[in-house]
Amino acid sequence: MIPECHSPDVRLVQLTVPTGKRETVLETLDEREIDYVVTDETSNRGYAAVVYFPLPSAAVEPVLDELEAVGIDEEAYTVVVDAETVVSRRFQALRDEYEDGDVESERISRQELQTEAEEMTPTFGIYVTMTVISAVVATAGMLLDSPAVVVGSMVIAPLIGPALGASVGSVIDDEALFRQSLLYQLLGVVLAIASAAIFAWSVKTTNVVPPALEIASVAEISERLVPDLLSLVIALGAGVAGIVSIATGASVALVGVMIAAALIPPAAAAGIALAWGQPMAAIGPTVLVLVNVLSVNLAGLLTLWYAGYRPDNLFALSPTETRVRRRVVGLIAVVLILSAFLGVITHASYTAGTFEQEATEDVEQLLASEYQQYSLIDLEVKMNEDYPFLSPDRVIVTVGGPPGEAAPGLSNAIHEQVNERAENPVDVEVRFVDVIER
Repeated sequence: MIPECHSPDVRLVQLTVPTGKRETVLETLDEREIDYVVTDETSNRGYAAVVYFPLPSAAVEPVLDELEAVGIDEEAYTVVVDAETVVSRRFQALRDEYEDGDVESERISRQELQTEAEEMTPTFGIYVTMTVISAVVATAGMLLDSPAVVVGSMVIAPLIGPALGASVGSVIDDEALFRQSLLYQLLGVVLAIASAAIFAWSVKTTNVVPPALEIASVAEISERLVPDLLSLVIALGAGVAGIVSIATGASVALVGVMIAAALIPPAAAAGIALAWGQPMAAIGPTVLVLVNVLSVNLAGLLTLWYAGYRPDNLFALSPTETRVRRRVVGLIAVVLILSAFLGVITHASYTAGTFEQEATEDVEQLLASEYQQYSLIDLEVKMNEDYPFLSPDRVIVTVGGPPGEAAPGLSNAIHEQVNERAENPVDVEVRFVDVIER
């Protein structure tokens, strides 16, 4: 019985054979023990025949490269399509030869990769429209404090194509694709921030949202005004996952959402901060957008190079390696600089969080040792607005005790106790609440 091969990694190649190259092409396929079907070409366009042959996805690139070496250039068009099933003994042997379980054997061909990268980038008009809509929806979701709407905005964003196209163009020596993807990424960042700022300003001035709304009090906004280093993991993971998805022919839809998650919400937060007249608050999310864009590109470059993608022209290999190396080094340098900035923000946030915890413990210990009739009900730390490096500015301590006047010296004792933990002096407001036990 002839074995059937069912696999999403099967390709059917349709190759036009130029006049005078028919025997050479067929000999090459015979040497590789590849099954094929030949039909004569009668259009008188310089082609002798059309050859159809199935290949495992891992074999597409080396076989096409070998055919190119014997004279099949880009003037003879080649079509590579997915095939559901191949019934052939020789095909199974071909799979065993090319598929050995490593990264290179599971990836799609260089030719398919280039096509995928180009197709994932929409036309200019659609790209601009979808980016603006995505940023506006994300801004609305943040002002509504709705995580569901923010996630929906990520689905709209058309960012995966340009984000991965630059890496693909770099490793296969397609500078046109690289430049186009780079331009689209820069345009996407500017458009997203500008669209978010204009929309947020319009809803503020028309009183769709309260003009006195404090954006720092909205959870979906505040968490992006003060980003930390963990946000970098999202971008690096999205870059690697995006390249692995496209290189293995898997679905990239969900990965596209992940890449958008690294870019659209912080861009919208930056736009909101600008609309609210707080340019300093926009620094943190803007830096986060930039470091995420660069990290996606860096992860994509490294992953593609590790997967074995190289230019088809051997003479272009050395210049491409040099160019990729320079871009990787440059990206690492800039990412490290911006990451250091995020690191300072992370440290400031950690210091503020530690201060609140330690101040709470100290006040509880003070009351337990010297003012047993009183108990700590709440300790709230108010931060200043020195974005992006926030620090404690005021502490509100709520103490419960018996009805009547507060214990002499308790307010001063709490003030001193709290300020012992603060790096800079902070105002302390002590509130007393009567506690009646029955």
